[in-house]
Amino acid sequence: MHLLNQEMNNGLKEQTHHVADIKMFPTFVRSLPDGSENGDFLALDLGGTNFRVLLVKLNKGDVDIQSKTYLIPQRIMLGTGQQLFDHIADCIGKFVRDHDLVGQRLPLGFTFSFPCRQEGLAKARLSKWTKGFRCEGVVGENICHLLHEALLRRTNCDVEIVAIVNDAVGTLMSAAHTDRQCEIGLILGTGCNACYMEKLDNVGLWDGDYDHPEQVIINTEWGAFGDNGCLDFLRTEYDRELDTFSINPGKQVLEKMISGMYMGEIVRLVLERLAMEGLIFRGADRDCYLFERGKFYTKYVSEIESDHDEFFRNTKQVLDEIGVENYTTEDCKIVKYVCTLISARAAFLSAAGLSTLINKKNKSDMTIAVDGSLYRFHPRFHNLMSLKMQELVKPGLKFRLQLSHDGSGKGAALVAAVAMR
Repeated sequence: MHLLNQEMNNGLKEQTHHVADIKMFPTFVRSLPDGSENGDFLALDLGGTNFRVLLVKLNKGDVDIQSKTYLIPQRIMLGTGQQLFDHIADCIGKFVRDHDLVGQRLPLGFTFSFPCRQEGLAKARLSKWTKGFRCEGVVGENICHLLHEALLRRTNCDVEIVAIVNDAVGTLMSAAHTDRQCEIGLILGTGCNACYMEKLDNVGLWDGDYDHPEQVIINTEWGAFGDNGCLDFLRTEYDRELDTFSINPGKQVLEKMISGMYMGEIVRLVLERLAMEGLIFRGADRDCYLFERGKFYTKYVSEIESDHDEFFRNTKQVLDEIGVENYTTEDCKIVKYVCTLISARAAFLSAAGLSTLINKKNKSDMTIAVDGSLYRFHPRFHNLMSLKMQELVKPGLKFRLQLSHDGSGKGAALVAAVAMR
């Protein structure tokens, strides 16, 4: 926690930002929802192989959402930026026609879950593509401008892009709409990231105005904590092996110890080692998926840890699925034990990160908005985090972990609504 705090402060300071691993990007989102937001807003959620277009109707506290999901074909993910944004614009145009919104002026909130450097609320430049995208001509460009140009080319809709946010910020805004104590957002899914509301006085990077409110949401991008080697004292041989064979060796060190993209693989590496040493699955067939990279999914960890009796139904089903034969009850016990250790470590690291932010903010009562498949589906993650945070948060500070609903849709629309307000 001490190290993390130090690294976050380096990210916030102008002198040290360029060498800091944790980038602490200001998002230009200054205000949280206050419940008075109303009107019709579009939201666009782009963060993977498909994207959603949403119509979000805000009426004081009430929210009505209609949405449609569209696919991004492989050829477009690997094509040009113009092809990508033309495809998105075509889908937005179709959505607007299907919902009889033609002729209406529509503000749009855009959730773009790739690393970006924000230069304003509706201006963000792509730092690098991740998640299998390789569209040329986009890195370093202003994403909102590219989408705006495509909308002019391909549609006759009156759509104005008023805000671009990442999924952590959307998660925070979505929960803050109904909970005024919410000032931290956490994503625990394929990736891991957090954001929080910071006083402008503490943001050395800030080059905007100092009008009221004197605060801004900071996107920490804390998955990169440890890239400089400061976490090597707690990494294991399994972490190092996973890193060596990943597509980004030496990068996103903290994320690789926590998130859903990697947790199953760490379990697989441990089980593979135990099998090689003849400690489990004696005589296991070398052709089974246990010996193949990336074939032990994180969902298996959640399923195995849902076993609560000596019959190990889920564990046996997973072992059957990956092609392990002749396993014993003792093997099942060990497999479950390995899973519990690795997910507990991930939960404790997440808890340490959140506790650092809570102690830094030092407010008497706070809600943390959390979203992501790992947090949603793992049977023990919430409890493990809460218990560890009770040990790590300063005495007297109260906190709650709250599952946030549809941050990347509703949250993006709320950022747009607050900007219009």
